[in-house]
Amino acid sequence: MSDAWDDRKKALEEDYFRRKEQETIEKLRAQMAAEQQATSALQCPKCDGTLAELTFEGVQIDRCNKCNGVWLDAGELERLTKSEGGGGGWLSRLWGSSATD
Repeated sequence: MSDAWDDRKKALEEDYFRRKEQETIEKLRAQMAAEQQATSALQCPKCDGTLAELTFEGVQIDRCNKCNGVWLDAGELERLTKSEGGGGGWLSRLWGSSATD
């Protein structure tokens, strides 16, 4: 009878430590993912903020979380002006007025 209790206690103990190890592994994975994400984030050229990627008018743009500056990659400004169509939105007017001045 005592052997059955000892086996049961041993099984419960092993199960407990297996769960604790699994929890520790999951915490370490989450920590590693957070560290990897932090190191891969782009820094704002103007301030020490972090650039977050967001979609505007179907174009991926980068926006600073501190100064709210917007940064465009090569060709993104042209894609934004084309996405306005011929409607003469603010971006087209801004782009067109600088070309005539």
